[in-house]
Amino acid sequence: MRAGRYAILLLVLGAQRGIELLYSARNERMILRRQPGAPQAGRSVFGWIALINLGLFTVPALERALRHRPPPRPVAALGWLATLSAIALRLSVLLSLRGSWTVRAVVPSDLQVVDRGPYRLIRHPNYVALELEFLGVPLIGGAYLTALGLGVANAALLRRRIIEEDALLMAIPAYRERMGDKPRFLPRLLSDR
Repeated sequence: MRAGRYAILLLVLGAQRGIELLYSARNERMILRRQPGAPQAGRSVFGWIALINLGLFTVPALERALRHRPPPRPVAALGWLATLSAIALRLSVLLSLRGSWTVRAVVPSDLQVVDRGPYRLIRHPNYVALELEFLGVPLIGGAYLTALGLGVANAALLRRRIIEEDALLMAIPAYRERMGDKPRFLPRLLSDR
């Protein structure tokens, strides 16, 4: 993929993220109207997470332009596979959580526990989608350093946020009962039975 086309792709993917942010803001307003002051996981790292996400849609274009050549087809194909998988997984998360989905991880005490869609198998499919995206989007354009650097930075920031989010969620008895025994990120391949 040429550098110009790759930049357009990044713009389209960034616009999709912008639409998600608008949807999240709407949901957050509804939650906070219902429960003012509802806790938010990872408040201290949210600004950094937002900055890294902005970097996902800008830095790879710069690296691709500096590289002067497209990636090998298998690398670009891996990037497309990861990116399209991330988009599909995030859409399933949005359809499952609906009005409860926020980018700020607002956890109201009256949380309606969702265990459908990808939540049947794991507790944090949205974070899996994010990591797939941080791998795939740069690889489509051959931005290897960006994939590594931003991917590791994103994982480190999310780690702190996930610890805080799990603490808030597990404090809700209904959540703990229905989701507590599920793995965070990877479904169990074999039943415990």
